[in-house]
Amino acid sequence: MNYLSIENITKSYGDKVLFEDLSFGINKDQKIAFVAKNGAGKTTLLNIIAGLESQDNGKITFRKGLRISYLSQNEVLDESLTIEQTIFNSDNEILKVIEQYEYALKNPEDADAYQKAFDLMEHHHAWDFETQYKQILFKLKLEDLDKKVGELSGGQKKRLSLAVILLNKPDLFILDEPTNHLDLEMIEWLENYLITEKVTLFMVTHDRYFLERVCNEIIELDHGKLYRYKGNYSYFLQKKEERIALEKVTVDKAKNLFKKELDWMRRQPKARTTKSKSRIDDFYVIEEKAHQRRQDHQVQLEINMERLGSKILELNYISKSFGENNLFKDFDYVFKRGERIGIIGKNGTGKSTFLNIITGALKVDSGKVVIGETVKFGYYTQSGIFIKEGQKVIEVIKEFGEYIPLTKGRKISAGQLLEKFLFDNKKQYDFVEKLSGGELKRLFLCTVLIQNPNFLILDEPTNDLDIVTLQVLEDFLLDFLGNLLVVSHDRYFMDKIVDHLFIFEGEGKISGFPGNYSDYRVYEDSKPSSAKGSIKKEDTRKTDPVKGELSYQEKREFGKLEKEIANLEKKKEVIETQFNNNEIELDKVNEISLQLEKIITDLGQKEERWLELSMKME
Repeated sequence: MNYLSIENITKSYGDKVLFEDLSFGINKDQKIAFVAKNGAGKTTLLNIIAGLESQDNGKITFRKGLRISYLSQNEVLDESLTIEQTIFNSDNEILKVIEQYEYALKNPEDADAYQKAFDLMEHHHAWDFETQYKQILFKLKLEDLDKKVGELSGGQKKRLSLAVILLNKPDLFILDEPTNHLDLEMIEWLENYLITEKVTLFMVTHDRYFLERVCNEIIELDHGKLYRYKGNYSYFLQKKEERIALEKVTVDKAKNLFKKELDWMRRQPKARTTKSKSRIDDFYVIEEKAHQRRQDHQVQLEINMERLGSKILELNYISKSFGENNLFKDFDYVFKRGERIGIIGKNGTGKSTFLNIITGALKVDSGKVVIGETVKFGYYTQSGIFIKEGQKVIEVIKEFGEYIPLTKGRKISAGQLLEKFLFDNKKQYDFVEKLSGGELKRLFLCTVLIQNPNFLILDEPTNDLDIVTLQVLEDFLLDFLGNLLVVSHDRYFMDKIVDHLFIFEGEGKISGFPGNYSDYRVYEDSKPSSAKGSIKKEDTRKTDPVKGELSYQEKREFGKLEKEIANLEKKKEVIETQFNNNEIELDKVNEISLQLEKIITDLGQKEERWLELSMKME
């Protein structure tokens, strides 16, 4: 079933053409990611589909009655409402069904209206709406339902907007960077939600594991052309590589033919017959192909950074708290030369504070930070850099350095570094205020790297960067021989560049793990259920169940839940036994794993609801 069709749409701002003559469609149950470089117009395209902007040319045809929910980068919420009021203030179809049912209860004389309202409640599973929205808010760490929106941080507002959209259950989700402002636990929950629920979505994301596991199709905008890949991220990488290789062969052939045709053209044939005129036209087509150049850049640098001495960085039993919030206590660690450490943990556990203490921006409450004499920090913060009005891109980076020294007496200039991070010569002389959010992040990265540090500290460097830039950054960091300390929720990025983890567990505890993020997940998942701190969590929400008699519908639901829980536990036990006894064929391991993951998720949700109802009976 076709939900919408986009035909030949074009969008430009002044002389800058973002995209031209784009055409594609979105069908029911498709989970599509839109991939392009920063500044190519990804967010603009989403805004056009959502009706927030208009295209210059072309048209978009929507299926009649199509319900769309859009998670944008700039959500606007009513700051006078509480978190819970925001949920009930949304344009949610289930809320209208509940309102209709409540009206029918107040007017019992109209039996037909009551039956219709009751049937709608059954159809939409509206009896469970309160449980649903509280569960989603709890997963997104928005437990204080009475807190005003105006008191929330930017990240909390983004998560609240996400909760509203998930609860709306539209025909089509449009999501712009949905994993921004989510910690790893939230990302994995959202990932699982979108995998297991029957949803149709069109999204922009730089999270490559998210692309790998959620999407079944990728649309790429590359050098003004659209390419569709019917598969996940791994399939996209494979087919894109094949496409580029084929393009290279075509270009090489065109170059050879161009040389022959150029020789023919120089002879300047006197008789301009129809045949020769056609050949001349063909010559210019061949010439265009022969001079194609891909703008992709691969970083292969041998940086001649300042040598690190034997003492790098020592953290001697450091502690830090803010009021009653104990971030870390008596943490002790001695960094070795060349270590590449990733930091993970929930939002608010002190990751950025930890980095600020190391770099001297904050003081410890107790303990000592000892920095080696040869250490030169390069610190990429989330706040970015101050840009003077009227500055050009090249001027900004030259304030921090003119070049990076390479081995064998070579060097890379500020302009060359910018080029490697996808700022072409023309872009380098643009005014900074014309840059997109992702381009500003790239520029900030370049200002850190041009200073040639030997200890890089990166706080969420992947936010707002496109996939192409992420690959460039990863290549650079893989070539980097100094120490690396990085906070990131991008699991693919962490897997590629770090080999040790600090896990911020909250309540003052930091633990170490010798491996990357995927290694850590495998280790955690292999623990017995009773040993996993993340499997069962205390619900700290303020809302207590109302005690007393269950309604007829709640009693019916309670009995049904007991049977469903018992059934799910049996299924879970059977699959786990099969895994323990190696009874599952290799080609079915992934499929059975997904089945088990869904069973565990469903079981947790039903147990939580059962517990809520049982407490009401006390």
